[in-house]
Amino acid sequence: MTTTDSAAHPRFAEALRELGLGDVNARVRTFPEATRTAAEAAAAIGCELSQICKSLIFAAWGPPGDGSGPEPATGEPVLVLMDGASRVDVERVREALGARKVTRADAKAVRETTGYAIGGVPPFGHRTRTRVLADRSLLAHDVVWAAAGTPYSVFPMRPGELVEHAGATLVDVRERAV
Repeated sequence: MTTTDSAAHPRFAEALRELGLGDVNARVRTFPEATRTAAEAAAAIGCELSQICKSLIFAAWGPPGDGSGPEPATGEPVLVLMDGASRVDVERVREALGARKVTRADAKAVRETTGYAIGGVPPFGHRTRTRVLADRSLLAHDVVWAAAGTPYSVFPMRPGELVEHAGATLVDVRERAV
């Protein structure tokens, strides 16, 4: 593990500076092995799986309606921030957005929307501004870890601060235990 000023993706490092968070650059950690999944990141960092903040892109299609018009080929991108130990309940996301339909975005849509590859998407600093939902489960920790724009880099932040800088709305969108 190394900690350097240049460990974050350049776009994300610039976003940190623009937000007045340049000091976070010094806390970015880079690992020789990918931290693409929440489990890989938690193992590399040595933290609880639920302390990982996953940044997941979904596509949402308009409000519920009569369905008489043609459906657009792509939905509006929406970012969901979720703790690493939980799964997103797409139906709960749909309800939170008041959307007709919500699906997981494909890799191409993720890169086009955020400017980052799946496994390295940070919670903010994206190419395109999107609506952001953050699951309340993130607030259960003093610190969470999120991707810093690459599948090899992460950064720590207080969850309330992360939610604020992401411009997120707090919601409950975790899958319920069966």
